[in-house]
Amino acid sequence: MQSSREAAGTSLTVGTLYRLDQFEPLRAEWDALVHAMPRPSPFLLHGWLSEWWRIRAHDAAMVIHVAHRDGVLVGAAPLMIRRQKGVKVLEFIGGRDSALADLLLADPDDRELAAVLTRRIRAGSHDVADLFGLRSDSALLRELAGGRVHTIERVESPVLDLSRGWDEVYMEKTNAKRRNLHRRRRRQLSEQGELEIEIASEPEAILAQLDDAVQLHELRWSGRPDGSGFATAEGRRFYEAALARLAADDVVRLLMLRVGGRAAAFHLYFALGGSMYVHRLAFDPELGRFSPGVIATLAAIEAASAEGLTRVEFLGGDERYKVELADGFEPMNQALGLARTPRGHAYAHMRMASIRSRRRLKRSPRIHTFYFETLASTRRRMGRARRLLHLPAG
Repeated sequence: MQSSREAAGTSLTVGTLYRLDQFEPLRAEWDALVHAMPRPSPFLLHGWLSEWWRIRAHDAAMVIHVAHRDGVLVGAAPLMIRRQKGVKVLEFIGGRDSALADLLLADPDDRELAAVLTRRIRAGSHDVADLFGLRSDSALLRELAGGRVHTIERVESPVLDLSRGWDEVYMEKTNAKRRNLHRRRRRQLSEQGELEIEIASEPEAILAQLDDAVQLHELRWSGRPDGSGFATAEGRRFYEAALARLAADDVVRLLMLRVGGRAAAFHLYFALGGSMYVHRLAFDPELGRFSPGVIATLAAIEAASAEGLTRVEFLGGDERYKVELADGFEPMNQALGLARTPRGHAYAHMRMASIRSRRRLKRSPRIHTFYFETLASTRRRMGRARRLLHLPAG
């Protein structure tokens, strides 16, 4: 670890971690910083970052900046550098999995410490920064304001206030027709077999349910664009390891809905800082007409409320079921800039143009239907044909 004292006469020391064995001993102090965030991110917890780095980092280079005051960890910036077509790109650890990422500060209002960490970031060896998941009121965005950084909203991130309790919120957010529909769907599912809802929170119980969750995810997203990697071999290894570590700290909840003993839908979420963070969910398409995914989601929110969670962070986009329940949006942003080389400037320009183009396409219902439905059907047929003919995917 390289370190330096930032100001003469102070006890603040700033350093940079480059290896996992340097990061591992910080668990308790690190997670205390995460809990101090205005919107604590489960994707910045020590166990999640450690396992992500161990399994998914591949050829990335760790650059975690840490600040200590009187020997106590008081600030950090969980970053990495990845080469993309020869460009050294600075990202949060986790890349697209870094929802609500930011500087970690023991005191979120410590502007001096935020400025010190930001200077350390600016002085790095990257060509350009591509930082995903930032809140609109992010401490890092605040320090970068007015600099050579462009910010664009990427994810709508609906939120729901549960402080009044689920029963009252549910009555407010749904009308009689919608509630009748939910009751009918539960009844229809029950007619297919005994309806059971199980919620796992212990490491062993979660791992026992994970096989069914992966299979449901694979069924639901077959032929559709899915960048989560949840059902891949690497994704499975990562989730087994990361969920076990977070479950040991009572952060993970895995709800499984079964019909006649058969897995019909799952809802994976995190409980942190009084909030429910929606992460992964899927259902068996064969039962899709009975809305098992909706029933599982409603059951998950009800369970979160029952254990005292007072807020739902849906994260992700503006899917209908989220918007119907949400109180509003607290978006996540992507910051592009801090370019130090011509390659870095070119990357930032091209990346921003690509994001804006995709946003325009996303607003087109016709293209959305083609991409997620028509094209998905074609992919599924091609996949079945390859399996029958034993051809490699191409």
